[in-house]
Amino acid sequence: MFTRQLAGRVIGITLIAVLALSLFVGCSSTAVTNEATATKTKAQTAAETKSALGGAVAIDGSSTVFPITEAVVEEFMKANPGVQVMVGISGTGGGFKKFTVGETDISDASRPIKEEEAQIAAKNNIAYIELPIAFDGIAIVVNPANDWCDSMTVQDLKKLWEPAAEGKIMKWNQVRSDWPDEEIHLYGPGTDSGTFDYFTDKIVGEEDASRADFTPSEDDNILVQGIAGDEFALGYFGYAYYVENTDKLKVVAIDAGDGPVAPTDETIINGSYNPLSRPVFIYVSAKVAERPEVDAFVKFYVENVPTLAAQVGSTALPADVYDLVKKRYENRITGSAYEGGKKGTLEELYK
Repeated sequence: MFTRQLAGRVIGITLIAVLALSLFVGCSSTAVTNEATATKTKAQTAAETKSALGGAVAIDGSSTVFPITEAVVEEFMKANPGVQVMVGISGTGGGFKKFTVGETDISDASRPIKEEEAQIAAKNNIAYIELPIAFDGIAIVVNPANDWCDSMTVQDLKKLWEPAAEGKIMKWNQVRSDWPDEEIHLYGPGTDSGTFDYFTDKIVGEEDASRADFTPSEDDNILVQGIAGDEFALGYFGYAYYVENTDKLKVVAIDAGDGPVAPTDETIINGSYNPLSRPVFIYVSAKVAERPEVDAFVKFYVENVPTLAAQVGSTALPADVYDLVKKRYENRITGSAYEGGKKGTLEELYK
């Protein structure tokens, strides 16, 4: 009798324990499931928020800035697949022609906006935010088979490219007597290019003053192909295009009076690659910057451009300059820091 009663109690206690354990496991399982569901919901919500951004961003302008902008666009669209970002290459001047009449949202530029371009923008009620995004050097390049031209002086370049050279300086030995008696074939940016403007100003001494008997293009890739296929070619364009094609091109060091200096990240930043180092920019329409997709893109641009610019062969700005650029955009400071012919370092101009 006693044994049966004890057995009954043990069974009863065991059943109670099993029931309690089942309830505990069930509660714990429900809690874990609820927590997992909550976590999943947060992730889904984040994904939905990211993909919810739509619309389009229209960009055009400099071929020098194009590789930087293209790299930014590629990364931005991975995170924001609902936004269509279109980038054209019509040269700095061509880009400003569209930007100042409201045809584009952002303009890539390898020089500051000109006074006449700013006037057109004002006439069309387009305020703009000027943002320097990298340094660039204008590279003078020749074909790799060229074994005579390793460096040139600024005077050599002027002699070759000034308007008076047209139809007269046609052979390499007319630049330097010890160079070959072979016809020289010239390649360079078109007249809508900011690189053309900068080069003629710094080398010839007058903006837009150049011989016209050369092969021009606003697309630097076309210039690369031409020089790469011509032993007696010489041309100039943005440093990034040389970096991307070192197997096809040979860079020429430039002597401005202190000895030949080749373009590198270091010489471009410190200005010793003189006088062909310069900052490059994007210009953002202040009005369209209020659109969520444009605002998100510009913020992404200035946050990520230090890394992405370096990846495509351009030279990143100092960190403190990028801080000034971010503040300039956040505060929606419009106009050009170069207005009225102002000169100075980027730190001085953008403070």
